[in-house]
Amino acid sequence: MTYRCVAASVAGFVQQVAVGYIAHGYYFYVAGRIPNGKEPSKTDSKIIAQYGIDVAKWTRSRRKRAGQANVQYLRYDQFYVILATHGEHAFFVEEGDRIRDIRQHPLRFFDYSIGCRKSRRGGELHPSVRISRKAFRQLKTRFEKSAVSSTSDELWQALRNMPFEPYAPVRDQFRILLRAVNRMRKTAGLELVPWTACRLRRCPVKPFSG
Repeated sequence: MTYRCVAASVAGFVQQVAVGYIAHGYYFYVAGRIPNGKEPSKTDSKIIAQYGIDVAKWTRSRRKRAGQANVQYLRYDQFYVILATHGEHAFFVEEGDRIRDIRQHPLRFFDYSIGCRKSRRGGELHPSVRISRKAFRQLKTRFEKSAVSSTSDELWQALRNMPFEPYAPVRDQFRILLRAVNRMRKTAGLELVPWTACRLRRCPVKPFSG
């Protein structure tokens, strides 16, 4: 089977990085953007061949037992990321200082911040997907500006239709926005926006087309 590396959507890319890779120990990454006018598929083939990425599952298991790293590659449109696990691999030599640890430096992608953290109660590391700090500040400012001038239904629709998948940290951010809006509406004596404006359930998507 040909190695699948082209995500079908933003949601698919985020899900594959977080659930498919970070959750399995792919903590080290290099991200980049393919220049305009350059054929993305050629970059895909070059990187996959350079780092021996298109291998069987049993080969990855053997590499892991031998203390070698495994590498994955994923692209959406012109944005791509190469991820690796702990161990020895040419990836660490070739990429050098460009490599980031996702546990310390979250991946920024389409206003998402994709990282890896311990749960609030401690314990094991797990993927963490949230709205990036900059994007969240902009959203909060936008909703606070319209909190009193818009109707409850308009605000409900705006909150409900935000283009972010409701991972746990994102759900927390949805609630922060709703509380900020309702504080202002309560002070103004206006109808509050129902809590149903916050989407709480994430529906898994197919990360790859076909």
